[in-house]
Amino acid sequence: MFTHIRAASLTLQSVLQRRFRADPGLAQMFDPMMGGTAIISLATPDGMETAGDTGLSMWLYRLIRDEQLLNEPPRRIPTNLVRRQPLPVRAHYLMTPIITGNAKMPAPEAEQLIIGSVLQTFHDEPLISGSDLAGSYEGTAIELAVRLETLGLDETSRIWEGLERSYQLSISYEVAVVVIGSALHPISAPTVKVVMPQVAIGAPGAQP
Repeated sequence: MFTHIRAASLTLQSVLQRRFRADPGLAQMFDPMMGGTAIISLATPDGMETAGDTGLSMWLYRLIRDEQLLNEPPRRIPTNLVRRQPLPVRAHYLMTPIITGNAKMPAPEAEQLIIGSVLQTFHDEPLISGSDLAGSYEGTAIELAVRLETLGLDETSRIWEGLERSYQLSISYEVAVVVIGSALHPISAPTVKVVMPQVAIGAPGAQP
């Protein structure tokens, strides 16, 4: 389904939000019950700052088709229909702490606490499934694999140049696999009922 990209983002957002609110060092920033106003936003770093928000920018900056999974065999629904192949993609997120004047602690300290908690969360839980799933993934058997990726200097520079701002503390995660299903109807493909072997004339072992 085309909603699965959003579902992956909501799932990561929900997992991080739960972890931040359970952490004694971050709860005062992220837990409304303790007066926290910080959020985990899907906006760009600039978008968060423009809105005056404090917290973590979890920006989906790239989607890549997963070539390996494109070769999976088609699946039959009933015996005479074949489901069209879904489009498997890998989602790449840039995690950037955005600290404004209402963070309740100095900016460098808050940034490092947030990044440290993100690293710990997905190190402890690299596979997300079951009750942790959100959006259109909720109640499904989907499993999301979250992997920390090391960006080279050139790639990092291009990302921040695209944002038209100077570099700041951030990390990138790859999430696999977000599957986008086809909106088209399944293909009719009747099953083979009788196999008729044939022997070519003149072939070795052929009977005259």
